Amino acid sequence: MSGKVVLYYFDGRGKMESIRWLLAVAGVEFEEVFLTTREEYEKMVNDGALLFHQVPMVEMDGMKLVQSKAIMNYIAEKYNLYGKDLKERVMIDMYAEAARDIMDMMLPLPFVPPEKKQNQLENLQVKAKLRTLPAFEKALGASQFLVGNQLSCADVNFFEASLMLEEELPTILSSFPNIQAFQKRMKAIPAISKFLQPGSQRKPRPDGVYVKTVMDVLSHLFK
Repeated sequence: MSGKVVLYYFDGRGKMESIRWLLAVAGVEFEEVFLTTREEYEKMVNDGALLFHQVPMVEMDGMKLVQSKAIMNYIAEKYNLYGKDLKERVMIDMYAEAARDIMDMMLPLPFVPPEKKQNQLENLQVKAKLRTLPAFEKALGASQFLVGNQLSCADVNFFEASLMLEEELPTILSSFPNIQAFQKRMKAIPAISKFLQPGSQRKPRPDGVYVKTVMDVLSHLFK
């Protein structure tokens, strides 16, 4: 196994996108292998590359890593994005999990029939505006970072989630000035600014090609 970081997933966001974000912020170059057929996925399973028969999978530091939260925690710890002590770490985990809860509500949207999508968006908006965003707004009123005095994976996760929210609900942050200011600060970080530019390894919003590929490759999940 080479020393390069290699990501195995689809050519789209999904569960891998937050991993791409953390690697980009950490300044880690990575290569990607995109799954396009059921046969490619089955070969990875049969070769023992997927511990729980799941993607994303990341080859890193001589390991084949699966389970996206475990992968992100490893990257955060390795690249100093996980706080200075145990108390900061648990707070980082709390905010990161809340951000991922929001993203987990958005990940299925491309697969939802059009007649059901509006209801899903309404549920997302209610949860975000009444429960999640106010907590982040309060935290960012006291500090430029969510936890402690340095950038953490929680900041990266929430920044990604906030951008995704605006894609689906463009005015949702209008009453949260601290979050808007946070977004501006994050966009000014060189690694993030670079990742937001066209041509980076950041993936666009899911389209029909992505949806069909995922459903074909992971057909056992859509029966």
